[in-house]
Amino acid sequence: MAERDTAEEYLEGYAQILAGACATGRRLTRDELEALRARGERAAENGVGLRALVRAHLSAAQHVRPGLRGAATDHLLAAVEQAVDAFAEGHERAQRLAIRRQEAARREFIDDLLHGRSDLGRLAERAERFGLLLSHAHAVAVAQGAEPYDDGYSVSRGIESSLAARFGHRRILLTTKNGRLICVAPGDQADVLDAFAQQAHTATDGGRVAVGRPHPGVGGVVHSYEEALNALDLAARMNLKDPVLYAADLLVYPVLTRDRQAMADLVRTVLGPLREARGGARPLLETLTAYFDTGCVAAEAARRLSLSVRAMTYRLERIHQLTGADPGDPVDRYTLQTAVIGARLLDWPDEEL
Repeated sequence: MAERDTAEEYLEGYAQILAGACATGRRLTRDELEALRARGERAAENGVGLRALVRAHLSAAQHVRPGLRGAATDHLLAAVEQAVDAFAEGHERAQRLAIRRQEAARREFIDDLLHGRSDLGRLAERAERFGLLLSHAHAVAVAQGAEPYDDGYSVSRGIESSLAARFGHRRILLTTKNGRLICVAPGDQADVLDAFAQQAHTATDGGRVAVGRPHPGVGGVVHSYEEALNALDLAARMNLKDPVLYAADLLVYPVLTRDRQAMADLVRTVLGPLREARGGARPLLETLTAYFDTGCVAAEAARRLSLSVRAMTYRLERIHQLTGADPGDPVDRYTLQTAVIGARLLDWPDEEL
């Protein structure tokens, strides 16, 4: 009864419009249609459902019918159809506008959240509307595929539906940014981020996912997000193969590059002589990379490079001759491996140091 009473508030003048149209068999005028649209918009803005409103319009038409005579009765259905259509158009228009506003507010919030903009207190208040309590620690996972993704894409919707079905009660934010899929979850709920990583890797046809460490406070989301982005960038430069990367497992790399000048000096000093080799430094650098990646097993490294074991051994000896460092010696190996990591991080020898 309360719903019907609410809906009837938006029927003012509706009976008169129907009676006037039926009396002459005319179509509703432009002003009448616009008034109905305006009422539909107002009803939507006040949260009144369209189903109850349509039911109220049909009920009101039933009360108009007994007062009609002859051809006027036959025209009633056409007049009701026009009126309800106009009212529904206004209702839907208001809903679309509200959705666009909500989407704009959500996008603005996400941009502010991931870049640390806006007043922190205000940002925390806005976050509660989207299910986040920024007073707690949060971690961020970022997925990157072969193509860019947006919120409305089927991949994004599929992952969101899957996680919602499994973790519907959790405080999770799923979104996209710069073509990447993003999941923000409480820092103590690693299972959410693991599930997101699995879903995103599959949905993006083998895309890579990086997970930042949990960090507390409003700025914690930004920190974790940047860690995940840096992990993706590091994976590309280091040619890491793991489909899911954890920033906590990659902390050694930022440490190594924190003093970029020192690392550049190490690369130039240790690996610079490789430029004198026939074919340049690149083949011998790839040899060292494969050798260290396989745990210094020459036979496995040779297989990866499609070389014979003899050719692999020759290359390692040539590296020893040029650099003075023996890849088989534990002390020299550490120096060489650190220099190789530095070369990959600094894109040497393609980039001059």
